[in-house]
Amino acid sequence: MSNLSRLLQEIKDNPVMYIDKPSITCLHSLLNGYLSSLSHLGFTQEGYATEGFHEWMQERAKTKVSQSWAGIILFLCSSERNAFYSFFELFEKFLKQKDDSKIQESEDVLRLRQDLRFRQFDIYNEILSGIKKRPGMFLGTSSITKLDMLLRGYSLGRKEVGVPPTEPEREFEGFQSWVQEKYGIKSGQSWSKIILFYSIDEHEALQKFFELFEEYLDRNKSLEVDENIG
Repeated sequence: MSNLSRLLQEIKDNPVMYIDKPSITCLHSLLNGYLSSLSHLGFTQEGYATEGFHEWMQERAKTKVSQSWAGIILFLCSSERNAFYSFFELFEKFLKQKDDSKIQESEDVLRLRQDLRFRQFDIYNEILSGIKKRPGMFLGTSSITKLDMLLRGYSLGRKEVGVPPTEPEREFEGFQSWVQEKYGIKSGQSWSKIILFYSIDEHEALQKFFELFEEYLDRNKSLEVDENIG
């Protein structure tokens, strides 16, 4: 079983662990981050299984709209939850119809783990700056929840192939506790849910995230300066 197949099975069995709830939108964003991470590291094999799925869904739904496969499934179903579970049935049918040469599992990923010199792609500098300017290009819509899932998927992909987190990635790990402290929240809610709770909608929450994240980074720099002076 490939890493992607195993991950999908785990998400299906325990969606709360990965995406907080059964949601096709959250699943889509997580997979985008996950496959993007592996692609940037040179692990292109993992993404092959999903190639053509969007077109297959368009043909199945008899539509040419530019909606993502997640958007099409959600349109065909009555809720995010139903769409989430429908995805696994549809994706299984899709894989069965694909040519065997395209869906066969490969050991290349395992070999690359030892042979590849990983590219130090810094999502927190390169992608976040791009999302801030053009959120629709990266997320589809201005949504803090989609951003959270994208980042989760990206970090998950790096961890699965044994790539240590970059310095900015480690720094981001403290953002959760910082947001909790700032808002006086002691529950286990994610930073995205906390910010969303104190915002009007997903769009405003995303804008607020960038303001808070900049404040968080400035605070860390100030602490570093104080430590150096001391």
